Order: sequence, then structure tokens, then C-alpha cells
Amino acid sequence: MPKLKTHKGAKARIHITGTGKLMRRKRMSSHLRRKKPKKVRRQYEGKRLVDASDVKRLTKLVPYG
Repeated sequence: MPKLKTHKGAKARIHITGTGKLMRRKRMSSHLRRKKPKKVRRQYEGKRLVDASDVKRLTKLVPYG
């Protein structure tokens, strides 16, 4: 079977942990931040786990981590 190609957009946005979990950043985090309240801006910090329903689809895009 041939090698699978990695989706470069997904590779840039998804981080795979040592245990194989997928981490992502929250969207809308950089555009027009000045208008957003401090409480909302704090919610953009750090990475979040990818939803379980999306893991199967995203592992096909980033097969080799």
C-alpha cells in the first residue's frame, strides 16, 4: 500500500501529544482582539482537545503525526 500524504493545513493546526491525543487552538483568536472582553481573550489561551467525533477524520489528514 502506498504512503499517505499529510494534509499540510491540518498539520499546521493540529498537535499530537505523546499519548496520541489531538490538540488544537480555538478559532477566531487573533482577529479583532481589542474589541473582545478580557474574559473572552483569556479563553483563547492554551490548546484544547479535539472533539471525539472529529478524531477519526483528522487522523486521516495527519496519518504520521
